[in-house]
Amino acid sequence: MIVSAASSATTTASQTQSSTPVSSSLTSDFQTFLRLMTTQLQYQDPMNPVDSTQYLSQLASFSAVEQQTQTNKLLTSIQGSFNMLGMAQVASWVGSEARAEMPAIVTSGEDVTIAPQILQGAEKAVLVVRDSEGELVARVDLPLDATSYEWEPLDAAGEPLPDGTYDLSVENSAEGEETVVTGVELYARVVEVQGLGDQIVLLMEGDRRILADNVTAIRG
Repeated sequence: MIVSAASSATTTASQTQSSTPVSSSLTSDFQTFLRLMTTQLQYQDPMNPVDSTQYLSQLASFSAVEQQTQTNKLLTSIQGSFNMLGMAQVASWVGSEARAEMPAIVTSGEDVTIAPQILQGAEKAVLVVRDSEGELVARVDLPLDATSYEWEPLDAAGEPLPDGTYDLSVENSAEGEETVVTGVELYARVVEVQGLGDQIVLLMEGDRRILADNVTAIRG
């Protein structure tokens, strides 16, 4: 059975929705409730007024909506403060090298040091190389115990790959089991720290962007 030997950061993490639409929705509901209650009071039958119990229930609903709106605004403010704190902490990474899953950059045919995420129990691990257009250009058998590997950027015919960026992944397979695809991590220098909604994005050398949450190591 193929079992993950280490937690691997993924680059497909989904983005958290902004709280602004939620706040707008609550404010809209609040105003709608006010109009409905005012209209009800204006057009109720004076000979058969709204039952006091129902009226109190509506007032309670009114209060709950108002409190929820105010609470959401407060949480948004607190979240913004935490984001700024996170930005300040991550800013110290600029100039250092961060390790995460990202495309590899090939320059002048030089070897690239990678960290393939090979699963425990795999009987075969293959490095899959695709160019920037998503076309398969090479498949390389990896040692099953490889935690660090010097990848020589050659195509399927053994010719040097052109300079550029390449997406790397690992196909883990075992007899009688489905192939499991995992990522490949590598180090790159952090150029800039950016805020994107409630997420922190790192601009890496080579114009590559990764989420700060996906970084697994930092070295100076």
